Amino acid sequence: MTTITIFVDNKQNYTGFEVSGHAGYAQAGEDIVCAAISVLVTTTINSIEEFTDDFFGYEEDEKSGYMSFTLEETSSAEAQLLLRSMVLGLSQISKQYDSYCKMIIREV
Repeated sequence: MTTITIFVDNKQNYTGFEVSGHAGYAQAGEDIVCAAISVLVTTTINSIEEFTDDFFGYEEDEKSGYMSFTLEETSSAEAQLLLRSMVLGLSQISKQYDSYCKMIIREV
């Protein structure tokens, strides 16, 4: 199962996220749940890097299915919009494939 933890501050601004584990929906290379999660997360990170001036930290371990993303300072409205879009997509995946994906919202 893939566990996605979304971090929000007390003003409900996104500050980062962690993704861990493989969905296990199908074999590696054929797992549509894992692929969908990876595409949303990777596109969001790449978009924040390309389209905003925000600074962030990022870690990844493909073998274990771990990704960590943390905004390093107050984020822009553009970064928040991109993160909200990612969370929307991930929440829809976690509802449809709840045996393979779990999403947690954690206040930090």
